[in-house]
Parts: sequence; structure tokens; C-alpha cells
Amino acid sequence: MTTAHHAPGGARPGGRTARTREAVLTAVFKELGHGGFAALTMEKVAQRSGIHVATLYRRWRCVERLVCELLTDLSSDVPLPDTGTLPGDLRALARSLSAFYGDARMCRLIEAVVSAAARDPQAAAVLRSFFGERLVLAGRMVQRAVARGELPADTDPEEVMSALGAPFYYRILIARRPVDQDLAESTAIAVWAAARAGAYASKGNTNSNSGNNKTNWRSNIKSTATSPTKTDGAD
Repeated sequence: MTTAHHAPGGARPGGRTARTREAVLTAVFKELGHGGFAALTMEKVAQRSGIHVATLYRRWRCVERLVCELLTDLSSDVPLPDTGTLPGDLRALARSLSAFYGDARMCRLIEAVVSAAARDPQAAAVLRSFFGERLVLAGRMVQRAVARGELPADTDPEEVMSALGAPFYYRILIARRPVDQDLAESTAIAVWAAARAGAYASKGNTNSNSGNNKTNWRSNIKSTATSPTKTDGAD
């Protein structure tokens, strides 16, 4: 989830293996921007990178694993925000997501990774691991918020961060519309409000106060959804 858009592997240490990896991942990134995942082949990556195709097959075996490694590379060095408040952290991270996916090449990348996961079991495992690790890391923001007393003690950090990311992936993969700063702002506000109301309590927690908070939250939603609305022209 980087906003720098540096060449993949650019910040990595030297050596022949590192240079090969950098050249290959940079070529994958450019090929995705040029023709998308459907047109991506090992041969095209080899031609653009100058690395022999046999080396690509030996190390990565297929384009699915290439795009997964590219996503991991681009997202590995992103610092988490620490503004001092959870609303500030959520807004900062949402803005970073918006900036990242505001580049059409990044949207093509996540599309490619999801497509790769559907084709290749190892790519699927890489994708699960990738998002799992990032949910845990980003969850530290929620843990800090709990420690500050901003959220209920039983708030599930991974559920909060999943809720923050979900609207972006829905917009990209389902609605097929661009992400923007308006989406970032509305998502951060909604997740903060829901988290504060106890919507993301850990499922296995039996704390009575938390249970009451979540019951009250659900009751409020249900009441709002079932209450009659006044139509135009009604008395």
C-alpha cells in the first residue's frame, strides 16, 4: 500500500539476485500497465526485463506468482500512521489507500492478484498471507486506540481494518469505478463510528458491557431499518 510508486525492489540491497528480481518485477509492473493481466506472459516479462525466460520459470514458475510477489514488494515498506487518535489514523490510512489505488496501474495490479489467486493455489495462499499480515500490522492502530480508551476493550483489530479496506476493493473489483478522496473520508468516518459503537467486538468475548454495546448498536440499526418513513405528500 505504498504511495511512492517506486520501481519494485528499488530500495533493496545489491547483488545479482536482487538486480534480477528488481528488473523482473519492474517489467511485470510495466507490462500490467501496458496490457493488463490478461496479456501478461513470461515471455513478455523476459523480453522487457532482459532476464532469460528460463530463469523466470525456474524462480517464479508462472505469472500468477510474479504478480503476487510484486504486490508484496510494493506494499512491504509502508509505515502505519500514528496521529495520536484512531480517527486520525483511519483517515490517514484511508487517504493512503486512495492515493495508492488512484493510479490505474495499482488497480490493475490488485485485479491481477485476485485473478491469479483464482487460478493458482499457491498464489491464493500468498494472497491470504499478504492480507492477513497487513491486517495484523494495521491492527496495531486499533490496539493503541483501545489502550487510550477510545474503543471498547474487546474490539477486534482485524475486523476494524477489514472494514476500512472493504469499500476500496468493492469499488475496484465489483463496481469497477475509480477510488477517490471522498471514498477515503466517508469510509474512515463510518468505520470510526461503528468501532466506537461496538460493532467490531470479538465474537468469542463474553464481556457483558461489550455485549450490551453490540446489542444496542444492532437494535438501533434494526429500529432505523424497520421504522416507517413518511413519503412525499403524506399527511
